[in-house]
Amino acid sequence: MIFVLDDNPNTPFPDVSLAEREPDGLLAVGGDLTPQRLIQAYQLGIFPWFTEGEPILWWSPDPRTVLYPEKIKVSRSLKKLLRKKVYKVSFDRDFDAVIRGCAAPRENSPGTWLVPEMIDAYHQQFRLGLAHSVEVWQDDMLVGGLYGMAIGSVFFGESMFSRATDSSKIALVHLSRKLTQWGFKMIDCQVYTQHLASLGAEEIPRAIFCKDLASWTRLEGRPGSWADEGKQYPEIDRC
Repeated sequence: MIFVLDDNPNTPFPDVSLAEREPDGLLAVGGDLTPQRLIQAYQLGIFPWFTEGEPILWWSPDPRTVLYPEKIKVSRSLKKLLRKKVYKVSFDRDFDAVIRGCAAPRENSPGTWLVPEMIDAYHQQFRLGLAHSVEVWQDDMLVGGLYGMAIGSVFFGESMFSRATDSSKIALVHLSRKLTQWGFKMIDCQVYTQHLASLGAEEIPRAIFCKDLASWTRLEGRPGSWADEGKQYPEIDRC
């Protein structure tokens, strides 16, 4: 049974254990993308994912793909690229460019799930200091990056893009290093891909994921802009 949400942001989500098995994780339809609703969703292990012409769809797949920041895998070739210092990396410097880079059609996927209302919703979260971006630059050109939400000590990865060799991997490595430094517990990667698995992401049961969220999203975390954390971790780092 798929639950229908109304436009009241105080309306609770159904328990994630009631999500569909096919399609995996579909839990509810409708509602809105207000900051209150999105924060509640992430804390419960739920995220929005829909395309143009569809109502808002809410998902909580089982198992869940996560990356523990301190366990990120850096291949020999990626280490070599990091040592070459080809790219610069920044945080929260150009959130709009990153999210629009993520929304751009891909070679094997001409459409996009980042419809205008989704972009607007994450811009609101960015202004609230909860959404963050990682930018990868080659000279003065943005060639890759990622964005997501940080609640407590959990980073909820939403999307990444790459226009140059391994630039999205570079973004994730730098994010993981920063989160490890700050004591973050987990990066939610949502669904499994070989790309993420090659970097150390793993699948865990949804029940364990949600149990950890209940504790870790209530920790202090790092709200506010990350662009000013330049004392120990410069805004722009040479890879």
